[in-house]
Amino acid sequence: MYSDYHIHTDFSADSDTPAQAQIERAIALGMERICITDHQDFDYPERYHEDFTFPTDRYMEALGRLRQSFEGQIQVFTGVELGLRAHLTGQLERYGADWPFDYIIGSVHLVGDRDPYFSDFYEGRTEEAAYREYFECTLENVRLHKDCFDALGHLDYAVRYGPNKNKFYSYSGYRDIIDEILKTVISHGKALECNTSGLSHGLGHTNPHPDVIRRYIELGGEMVTIGSDAHVPASLGYGFSLIKDMLESCGVRYYTEFHGRKPMFYPL
Repeated sequence: MYSDYHIHTDFSADSDTPAQAQIERAIALGMERICITDHQDFDYPERYHEDFTFPTDRYMEALGRLRQSFEGQIQVFTGVELGLRAHLTGQLERYGADWPFDYIIGSVHLVGDRDPYFSDFYEGRTEEAAYREYFECTLENVRLHKDCFDALGHLDYAVRYGPNKNKFYSYSGYRDIIDEILKTVISHGKALECNTSGLSHGLGHTNPHPDVIRRYIELGGEMVTIGSDAHVPASLGYGFSLIKDMLESCGVRYYTEFHGRKPMFYPL
């Protein structure tokens, strides 16, 4: 089974799952390697009454102990899902350089001070306008942040939570701006994440949509990572058995993991 490179534990504000439980689930599924990638969203808006940060020293110590505990059973890599925000340029680059992560996902969870996870992001405008603003924010961030992440996470994240989710959404409807995002990601040497939580959220497709993954390959992209975005053990590796044919149909020839921030390539 593919290595799961997007996993959350109780270091993330939205998960109560101990890292050990996630690792044990990965072993039960037959995975040889995983990467824990908890949320680090600096300056998360007070309006949502959540703190999406964790103490990185404690995090590294805890994962180091678990890596030793499970040595010989599974390789545990250290990662983080870093929230990209324009006003944090510099701070995020320093953070990525200061800590020895194996892998950093760069994700856009906030547009201004609003998170598309919550309904207030969509109030007072059309769903199309909300999605387009999300993509515009993503483009701004991938242009600004060149060194602090390795793969762009769940590119069409907002589609999971919109009023109609993906009922009226398609890559073609946002081709102009999505293409610019993909071209920028490729020019900066970044991977694109295939996030299977779209399947677990009932969308019927990954995040991003396969048409977006196909376009990434057409434009010259070569690195696709795979992650379930699991916050509980039951979601770890969700849909992995279903995506091989989809990825191959998009032109993906191998999938990518990061070890010490360096890409490693494995057959589908």
